[in-house]
Amino acid sequence: MRKALRTLWRALTAPLRLIAWPFRALREFLNYEPEETSTADVFSRAFEEPAVLLEHLEALRRHLFRAVLVLAVTTAGSFLFAPRILDYLARPIGGIQALQAIEVTESIGAFMRVSLLTGFALALPYIAFEGFAFMNPGLKRSERAMVLFSVPMAFLLFVAGLAFTYFIVLPAALDFLLSFMGIPTIPRPSNYIRFVTNLMLWIGLAFEFPLVIYVLAGLGFVRARTLVRGWRFAIVGIAVLAAAATPTVDPVNMALVMGPMIVLYFFSILLAALAQAGRRRREQPPEPDGAMAA
Repeated sequence: MRKALRTLWRALTAPLRLIAWPFRALREFLNYEPEETSTADVFSRAFEEPAVLLEHLEALRRHLFRAVLVLAVTTAGSFLFAPRILDYLARPIGGIQALQAIEVTESIGAFMRVSLLTGFALALPYIAFEGFAFMNPGLKRSERAMVLFSVPMAFLLFVAGLAFTYFIVLPAALDFLLSFMGIPTIPRPSNYIRFVTNLMLWIGLAFEFPLVIYVLAGLGFVRARTLVRGWRFAIVGIAVLAAAATPTVDPVNMALVMGPMIVLYFFSILLAALAQAGRRRREQPPEPDGAMAA
């Protein structure tokens, strides 16, 4: 009789246990604590036991394979609405009908570039999660929560970079390029879409920089003081990236790209300082009971 009641109870509560299972698994996932091992010990163990390094490489291969597989799926799914996205990207110049192809493969090339960028944007949260899953065994609980929180933030920042490019940078760049010297310009699909997608991709990735710095500082790899000392080199590097991302060397377009990137760099210094302060609080040993009583 007791066995029958237990079976009936398990059957009745099965839906509730099924709903609670992901939350229980996530709690165990976050509460897992790795062994306290220094970096020197990790490298020495890898040299003494090459099989350990091969296991990490095999795990990295599996994570990369799943990330590429999801990217392929999202890119293939983007084929369904790529024409509408292409027309939306061409609105600053009058819509897709304003483009004129002179080669047979231009239209399909533009279609594929738009699909790939859309697929990458959709797959970015999963790609970031695979990176987190690869680092997870070596992270502490507090570090794991911080990195896991950065997964949706990475997607939001990338979308913010795309929106900034489309609404701020692209109109100013097109006004300059299409009216330069008063020469009439009929954009080609391959040239125009390559220009737009490159600009959106690089600025979208640049918007990830503060988040990357915050995570690295929280893990102890980057210090805010180092970023402050290297601000001159950072500005030179930003200028080089802005020149590579923009198709022209005029100061207006470069400033439109450099301005937000410089702001993001100094904002990342603030985030690094906050991450360092949080890391010091977590690593600070608790006060003994006698000191608290005194």
